[in-house]
Amino acid sequence: MTDELAEELRRFNGVAASLFRAAAAHLEMPATDLHAVDLLASTGPATPGQLADLTGLTTGAVTGMLKRLEDAGLVRRDADPRDARRVIVSLDPDSRRLHEVERVLHAMTEAWAEAAADLDETRAATLLEFLKRCNALSRGEIVRLRASPSPGEETASSPVAGASSGSLNVRGASLLRLLADRTLPELYSAHFDGPAPTVKASRGSITMRYARRIQLLGMGRQSAAITLNGRLPWRISIKGAASMIEADLRDLTLTEFEIDGAASSIDLQLPACTTVVPVRISGGASAIRIRREPGAPAQVHLKGWASKLDVDGQASSNVGNNVWLQSSDYDPSGPYYAIELASSASSVTVERTNAG
Repeated sequence: MTDELAEELRRFNGVAASLFRAAAAHLEMPATDLHAVDLLASTGPATPGQLADLTGLTTGAVTGMLKRLEDAGLVRRDADPRDARRVIVSLDPDSRRLHEVERVLHAMTEAWAEAAADLDETRAATLLEFLKRCNALSRGEIVRLRASPSPGEETASSPVAGASSGSLNVRGASLLRLLADRTLPELYSAHFDGPAPTVKASRGSITMRYARRIQLLGMGRQSAAITLNGRLPWRISIKGAASMIEADLRDLTLTEFEIDGAASSIDLQLPACTTVVPVRISGGASAIRIRREPGAPAQVHLKGWASKLDVDGQASSNVGNNVWLQSSDYDPSGPYYAIELASSASSVTVERTNAG
């Protein structure tokens, strides 16, 4: 009987997952996004790291998911009132789209409630306790699986070891995702899909270098997802051609950021700043998007050329050759991001995270 129950529970999980996929398809959204909305509705606001633990997704995948949910108006990201450098994700109660999603989720809940309506209180209490234990075991299994590398995936990390600041240098990653986590106990944690780079870490300084022969021969993609300890200030340098660079650094203190190399897509999310922080991009890109937290003014110096340049709504077409623009809250005597674009790009957007 126990084996039969366990097998039926496994089938229930499979059917429930299929039901979620069907509901997501009906709502025209990815199933992982609907899962995240359901988790936020049932457990309340969470950090991106907590969502990664609850969904079983990598931190890089959660970053992309939250961007989609935010663009759809389903969630908002706010600074933690207890720690302004920590991000809290919550559902947007005023979202019309959220009301549509909740109607579908509520219909699913009502169907299960109807199935349990014939149970007496004793049987219902037993079933409730059993499901709570199963949920706790599943959450523990998610954590275990996420801590274990997938087939073909390599990992790396390093202890903080008394470091007071961090420096990250990456060369040759074709797909690069950067995140920050203030709860991370290590100096950094990295996952590599495909050929792994040579990694050296010493006294807060991390260097990751992919073999040049792999880059020249095109031997698979060099994908790296790197999470940095958000309690330390960081200097970040990325060199070499890449197809995509994504960096969500809102839980980080950033002292300097540099990209030197061509890229198809660059998407940066910058934290609030307390000093003048240089951000330099050179090498060419198809699309560059830089978003800043409130309290992070910007001065933009376009040394190259852009088909479209938009700085906080100040839009221009076919511009270049020493163009300067500032955000409306820019003060030369105060903290700000000094953004230098020495490359050419089809589209450059610099905006606040709460913009439109």
